[in-house]
Amino acid sequence: MSAGRAFEPDRPIEIIGAFESTYLPRHDTDIFESTAHDVHWKQDLGLLTEAGVQRLRYPIRWHRVEEEEGVFDWTDTDKVLHHLRDHGFQPIVDLVHHTSYPRWLEGGFADPRFRDAYLRYTEEFARRYPWVQEYTLFNEPFSTLFLSGHEGIWPPYQKGLDNFVAQILNVLPAMAEASRAYLDLLPGARHVWVDTCEHHTGSGTAGSAYARMANERRFLVLDGFLGRGYDADGPMAGPLADAGGEALQDLEPGRIDVLGLDYYAHCQWHFDDKGGAPNTPFPLPLAQQIYLYWDRYRLPCMITETNIRGHTSDRASWFKYVLEQCERARRMGVPLEGVCWFPVIDSTDWDSLLYRSDGHIDPVGVYWLDAELARQRSVMSESYAKAAAGTPSKDLPAYTLAEPVATWLRGYQPQMQHWTWEQAPGMDQGHSLPNIQTRMELRIVNAD
Repeated sequence: MSAGRAFEPDRPIEIIGAFESTYLPRHDTDIFESTAHDVHWKQDLGLLTEAGVQRLRYPIRWHRVEEEEGVFDWTDTDKVLHHLRDHGFQPIVDLVHHTSYPRWLEGGFADPRFRDAYLRYTEEFARRYPWVQEYTLFNEPFSTLFLSGHEGIWPPYQKGLDNFVAQILNVLPAMAEASRAYLDLLPGARHVWVDTCEHHTGSGTAGSAYARMANERRFLVLDGFLGRGYDADGPMAGPLADAGGEALQDLEPGRIDVLGLDYYAHCQWHFDDKGGAPNTPFPLPLAQQIYLYWDRYRLPCMITETNIRGHTSDRASWFKYVLEQCERARRMGVPLEGVCWFPVIDSTDWDSLLYRSDGHIDPVGVYWLDAELARQRSVMSESYAKAAAGTPSKDLPAYTLAEPVATWLRGYQPQMQHWTWEQAPGMDQGHSLPNIQTRMELRIVNAD
């Protein structure tokens, strides 16, 4: 492990900030722009300072830095990163966030030019900012490549296991090479691997079999990156071999210093003989889920993303749950450093999984955006600041859940039954709040 931050188990869990920037190649816009963070970034960083948060995940917009192939413009990046450095922030820089690659890379993560382009970009970044202490080389490689290569939801809109495997084999070797190069380019800096923290349940013959497969599949990309391959006798072995996946058994390993786990209620699916759905009625407590990942990889951990789509009071209650579970994971022996609510301000357009670019506000932030994109405080921002000051989860309020969050989290109620619940604030705080029928689109049909 690289030198860097020492884990201090007796200190309160650190609260970490984050800003969303995913690029939508078909629309040539990103969430920095649709939330006006590109204009109000100093104000938004000021909200973090006000809340007492210094450590944050912050994205580098490759799609804007290298809009013309081979020509780098770091002007905007310089402004923000120098501000972060000069004002005592501790950024975990995020070099590729989902589909945030240059538009000229037309094949996305399937483009044969990806390796050379990515390695050129990561090297240019490291040489320009040698003081960076923490970085993420690629945000959520499993879920990103799954949506772009297996499900056909993100560009290049490919489907099936063979395309998923091909994209993994196009991306992972470049990531691993960059991680090894950073030992020299950013000595002492830490690579924070970030991906989804999943667990799946099943009932019936077909549902149980699919859940077993999905619980193996969740580790496929991370194990491949570390040179572990996959279980040659497991439920995925046959399909992977048929899809060209045997090459995953022989990848040269990359290096990781911190295991970042992104956790949402929809990270736990339940499958039966009719299919699958998120928000399982039988969720594994998050503390146990964190422990499973830590026990497998034995790396320092942090929750690098969490949120819930709903009223600000719902967000505060979910934040209490996640923080409480992280405290329990620590007591179970997990060296867990921090919790990142993602993002600090509301996002946009996740209701269509970024297929459309409507500027539709996604009600998930610590601070909510009104119709004019003004940043608004709430009970969520109050809980966030209290936790950043060291308040333990037991002293944070739990607000009665509104719909549809109450239905989504029905399976979690036994894990929250020891709480003393308060009535949520009388007036709605938040914009574009979901209703009971609202579901994130998992398949795009007639979405133009």
